[in-house]
Order: sequence, then C-alpha cells, then structure tokens
Amino acid sequence: MARKVNNYDIYASHAWYTPGVGGMFALLGWLLVGLFIGNLLQLIALKFVPQQIVLDYGMIVVYPLQFIPGMIYAARVSQKNALFEKGYSLDSFHSGPFKPWAVVLMTIALIASGMMVFDLPNYLNMKLSMRSSILARLYEVLMQMMKQMTGGPLWSSFLVVAIMAPVFEEWLCRGMVLRGLLTTKIKPVWAIVISALFFALIHGNPWQALNAFLIGVLMGYVYYKTGSLKLTMLMHFVNNATAVILMNIESLKEYDFWIDVLGKQNYMIVFFFSLTILSAGIWFFSKIPTQHSRGNIDTVEAD
Repeated sequence: MARKVNNYDIYASHAWYTPGVGGMFALLGWLLVGLFIGNLLQLIALKFVPQQIVLDYGMIVVYPLQFIPGMIYAARVSQKNALFEKGYSLDSFHSGPFKPWAVVLMTIALIASGMMVFDLPNYLNMKLSMRSSILARLYEVLMQMMKQMTGGPLWSSFLVVAIMAPVFEEWLCRGMVLRGLLTTKIKPVWAIVISALFFALIHGNPWQALNAFLIGVLMGYVYYKTGSLKLTMLMHFVNNATAVILMNIESLKEYDFWIDVLGKQNYMIVFFFSLTILSAGIWFFSKIPTQHSRGNIDTVEAD
C-alpha cells in the first residue's frame, strides 16, 4: 500500500532511510555519540548546579540527547535517498479483519501478559548469575543505578522512562532498525530477532537484556503485522509505566521481580493465566494478513 507523507507527519523525514545491518551499527555509533555528549553536559552541570538537582532532573535533558545525533543523521540520509529510492512509512496501521479498537485492546493485553510471563526467565537468569560473587556485586551496582534513575520525583522519572523512552527507543529499534531490516533480503523472523537483540544491547544491563529481548521480539512481531509504531510505543509505555509506578511504591521498592511481590504459589497461578492470554494474543495478531514480505509497512510518496 502506498500513501502520501504530509509535511506535518513527524516521521516523514526518515521514511527514505532504511538501514541494513551496517546502518544499524551506524545508528548505534550515533547513539554512543549522543550518550557521550549528554554525560559531558551532565558533568559540566555538576560544576554549577547542586548534585541532587542534577541527579533528580538531569536525565530529562541527557536521555533525549542520546538520540538527537542519530535522528539528524537519519533525516539527512533520508533526504538524499528521497531523490532516487522508495520510501517506507515508519508508522502505518493495519488491523486486518479486526476493528482498530480491538487491536489496541489486544496490544495492551499482549504486553501485560508478556510482562508476567517473561519475568520468570528473567528471575531464573538472575538467580543463576548470583552463584558468582563478581556477577552478584555487578547486579547490585546496576540495580542501584536503575533505582537512582527512577529515584527522583515521580513526575520526572515517569517523563523519562514512561514517555521519552517509548518515543525515542521505538523510533530507533522498530521504526528505523526493524523497518530497515524488513526491507532487505533478511527473512522477517531474523529481522525481528536482530532488532530485539539490538533493543537488548542498548539497555546496557545483562540482567535486563533477556527481558528486553523477549519484549523486543513481541513488539517486533506486532510491528511486522500492523506496521504501527504507535502500537509498539503503547506497549513500551505500559511496560515502563508499570515499572516506574511499582518502584515508587514504598512497600515494593525492595522487590525486583513479580515472583517476589506475589509469592511463588500466587505467581505461578498468574503465570499460567498470563501464558494463556499471551498465546491468544499471538494467535490474534497472526490473523492479520501481511501484504508483503516486509509485513504491513506501507510505501510512501512525497506530498
């Protein structure tokens, strides 16, 4: 399906850049450049601003800065490619035989059940790694860093983790990397897996990586079947917003996993119920027909 990209479309400037594997690493490089710039500015800010203010609010500036260089790079390459290459929309919406509202509701159910199901392998991975004293210490350090990131005012943590992260990370991991891979000769299943590995990599935390990979596969499948970046942003929002809220409830701050919160017996009941919902959700999205080998990502024409 081809559609026009209007000037008010915020994704239009990137539609003609479809990075392959090499382009994926180029975007990773620009992400690291942005991370360096952001951390440098944070260090400079510490010279003039009280430390606690920087810790509480610094990520509001530092986090989006990570992505700005890559977005500028992608926009420039896209602008050049628009003269002679086909464009592919970052955000479409294909619901197949279902009503759009049903797809949205199933998307929420899918990520909610996935959060519960994927928590178990993540928990087992952590328990296995705790057998090493070095890994146990590293785990504590990384968990402390994560809690520090969300330890400021609730509104600032929510803004960064639940709002900014879904917007910027979905632009990068699904909108750019997965969309780009799907337009190459790589099979869709491997495109989804590679983009999920990339998603796990940019989190920089070995114990968060497994969960990020599994959720990345789930979001990648939804993107492949619907072409909708807004749906994957919604999934990302639900996942991250839940984490931020739970980490700011005083009685739950000491827990890192659902199995700790619910207890083993209750968790296993919830686990099997969630596994049923997850399976039903995957079946639901499998019924949305794909128009191309790239899934339901639309081609675009300049306005």
